[in-house]
Amino acid sequence: MFLRAGDFGVQILWIETHTSTVCLFVHGHYPPLGLTTAIDADLQPQKTVFERRSLFIKSQNCSRLFASFSYRIPSNARVFNQMVTTTTCKVLFRPESDALRFLPEGPYSSPDGGMSWVGIQHGGESEVGSVNVLETATGTNTSFELPGRPGFAFPTSVSGVFVCGVERSLGLYNCGDGSWVELVGNVDHQVDNTIINDGVVYQDNLIFGCKELEFKTKKAGLYLYRGSDKQLICLRNDQICSNGKAVISESGVLTLIDIDSPSKTVTKATLDIEGGTLGEQQVIVDVTDEEIFPDGMIVTPDGNSVIIAFYDPADPEFGVARQYGIASGEVEAIWTCPGSPRVTCPQLVEIDGAVCLVLTTAVEHMEADQQAKHAHAGSLFVGPTTFDRVCDQPIYPLG
Repeated sequence: MFLRAGDFGVQILWIETHTSTVCLFVHGHYPPLGLTTAIDADLQPQKTVFERRSLFIKSQNCSRLFASFSYRIPSNARVFNQMVTTTTCKVLFRPESDALRFLPEGPYSSPDGGMSWVGIQHGGESEVGSVNVLETATGTNTSFELPGRPGFAFPTSVSGVFVCGVERSLGLYNCGDGSWVELVGNVDHQVDNTIINDGVVYQDNLIFGCKELEFKTKKAGLYLYRGSDKQLICLRNDQICSNGKAVISESGVLTLIDIDSPSKTVTKATLDIEGGTLGEQQVIVDVTDEEIFPDGMIVTPDGNSVIIAFYDPADPEFGVARQYGIASGEVEAIWTCPGSPRVTCPQLVEIDGAVCLVLTTAVEHMEADQQAKHAHAGSLFVGPTTFDRVCDQPIYPLG
């Protein structure tokens, strides 16, 4: 049911009705932060501040409550009849050093078990990062410093070798001997102050984007490294901070789902690898009315939804990742990370025989008092899912 317009000035995401309770969930935080407002006998709500909070209203008569309360719901309210599942994640692994906690991203299932992840920068002034291999069964993490700041690192068909985007180079890093072999250099050379950021593997191709280091100007590139002829092709040149990416194949047609974080939108467009072109972008998720930024992203195993990590530069009690239907653009599930608001990347990983959601989080841009408040910032979190298999996480073929 859609309720009438009002003057709260915040957007209601959904309404749940129970025997004696009506819960109004306001955008900005999931799950509710626990603000409760009682209703008097005449069902008039008490005065309450609603910004970045959720309101729980108890009444013996929900229909009377809706009748009395509806005039105060904003006209752009989105009301859902279904329950959206919220899962609280726990810490899977906390890196020992400040450097590795600064900006973890890119969790990925390893071919031989466990997972890898990337420290894309080892501090605010650092110009190096790392690829990390985590044994989830033991919590043992091995870190390999890279020759610069990486945007991504994916396992290849050669054990211990990762294909990485580092600074402005695409190359192969060998964990065994520490060697770096450049595949392509001078990426995004037509502009200055950009470096490689997030990417995705599709067959023998890499699709990745760059970020503009001041996060202001639309000049960073989005690229296809085509495996068939080893050519680097610029698909777009108007990104600010190119982040989560996924490729979906349906009836022979490829679709690139893409995030440029400052836009606060998720888009899809037809991808033609052979022709080296990208079609017109269409927005499928829009969070421009919120204070959070979409960051890393994966597609669910059935290909019908995306799971997005949200980077919150503010100071909430927890961070969040959400699952959205690609067709509907609506929230389908939510995972939270207590004590860590800056969630950077999601991944489905099999742990102890169960398919779990792993979420990386960051310390980046936190002052000392914020770090003290958010004790788990920079940790890798894990939460249960209902999936019976992980999503596609291909290794990059060499040879």
